[in-house]
Amino acid sequence: MIRAALVVFALWSALPAQERIPPGSLNKAERLEWFRDLGFGMFIHWSVDSQTGVVISHSLAGADEAYANRFFNELPKTFNPRKFYPQDWAALAKLAGVRYVVFTTKHHSGFTMWDTRTNDFGVMHTPFKRDITREILTAFSEQGIRPGVYFSPDDFWWLWKNGIDIQRNIPAVQPRNNPGLMKLDLAQVEELMTGYGPIDFVFFDGEPQQLRDLAWKLQPDTIVTRGAIQTPELYVPGVPLEGPWEANFTMGTAWQYQPQNENYKTGGKVIDILVETRAKGGNLLLNIGPKPDGELPIEQEERLREVALWMQVNQECIYGVRPWVITNEQNIWFTKAKNEDTLYAIVKQEPRWVRGEWREFVLKSVTATPGSKVSVLGQNGRVLEYRPEVNPAPSLRQQADGLHVRAMFTHRLQDNSRWPNPIVLKLTNVKAALVPPKIETSGAKFDPATRAATLSGNLLDMGRTAKLEVGFEYRSIVGLDASDRSIPWQSGPSTTVSATGAFSLALPDLNPGGVYEYRAWVKHPLLTIYGAEKRLPMR
Repeated sequence: MIRAALVVFALWSALPAQERIPPGSLNKAERLEWFRDLGFGMFIHWSVDSQTGVVISHSLAGADEAYANRFFNELPKTFNPRKFYPQDWAALAKLAGVRYVVFTTKHHSGFTMWDTRTNDFGVMHTPFKRDITREILTAFSEQGIRPGVYFSPDDFWWLWKNGIDIQRNIPAVQPRNNPGLMKLDLAQVEELMTGYGPIDFVFFDGEPQQLRDLAWKLQPDTIVTRGAIQTPELYVPGVPLEGPWEANFTMGTAWQYQPQNENYKTGGKVIDILVETRAKGGNLLLNIGPKPDGELPIEQEERLREVALWMQVNQECIYGVRPWVITNEQNIWFTKAKNEDTLYAIVKQEPRWVRGEWREFVLKSVTATPGSKVSVLGQNGRVLEYRPEVNPAPSLRQQADGLHVRAMFTHRLQDNSRWPNPIVLKLTNVKAALVPPKIETSGAKFDPATRAATLSGNLLDMGRTAKLEVGFEYRSIVGLDASDRSIPWQSGPSTTVSATGAFSLALPDLNPGGVYEYRAWVKHPLLTIYGAEKRLPMR
């Protein structure tokens, strides 16, 4: 029995972090539905090492004693964010349409950002000497933004104090194998769950056993995200995941403030990620990394304000929505109102939609009913500024090749009338016209002698088409964090099929020492649909 349990645990530990979800979740179904309706949250990564612009916590892994000593003993002496005014962060988050916040109360380094009785490696032992966690949660709550906390079961300060090499994701450093660390973690979780009022969300970035159960015991209505639901990091899954899930994204490449060697996403890219995540049924948790003095970097503020303008116009397509029968038709993405026959067609400007220009779209997955209507979010459909002779009212008509929608973009959102971000069409009283194909990713075998893998998939539904192209994509994930999927997919083998069923294809020229993921796909005339991502067994 013990041997079998060890085998099961070994298999579980090999999974990516967002898939390592122990059974027995106590998240309440009605709370998860509420969570899905919120749609958009803000992550905040901030700790003592923001002062040097280094990767948060991870610089301690493999560091020599001199570096570790400076980190643990010297950095706290200079942490003094005198420009910290969380009311400004919260007001901007509210403007951007953020509905909940998750703050890093303790990252892997072990530095506590609240007034704790459990250790002296924390914000109360710095020149600042203020409970940052309390101030942040209070400021956001005052804006109606629901509070949540991030907590790392890993604790590098505790490992260093106890003479254990600092690293992650190996049994020797886990709380389950270190009673002293587990005792510390449980005491800290108890402080957070009893001293700060209702906590709606807890994000356990590490093994959650015992800790999540304590959180649920102390606050039964809390939602454990990472540790109980899937939380893909830095990527949006190719397919809508079952049930509630949450994508976690940085604005640039770093989680914590990084003054150099940083490459920020455009505001438009952030909006695209939000749209794709919601179209696939997930929530977006978008990260900010404050500067060590307490201010937000101007690059992050600029992007939040661009999101704020888009959300001021289009938030209706983000809150309280669920996936449509397909996620998108080329550059038009869909969300559907949860309890209504209302569909939002979110049109990316590829090519750019010139203000005052008519555009016509043919939607293959949508059919009209006698009560169908169309509007453009943010527009009244009656006025094109300075052009009173123009009637900009949108229209629709059902034809054999699909639902034709004719609309004009009239909203003057910026001085140069060159607003680049998605325009949203609202279609009421419409029905689905498409049965999409369905595909799943099956198993794989690797032959070290030939350096080739045989990948298997299963086409479950043809989607009312005679022939379909199916195939695989793959990517190397060697050297990445367990949940980092920032490497792009590479094209693999493909073939054409005329019936449902299993299929296998060979993927040559792989590195026997590599680490790969793969997924099946099926190319419908309207879009490509993906199966789940799986790890390629190399041994």
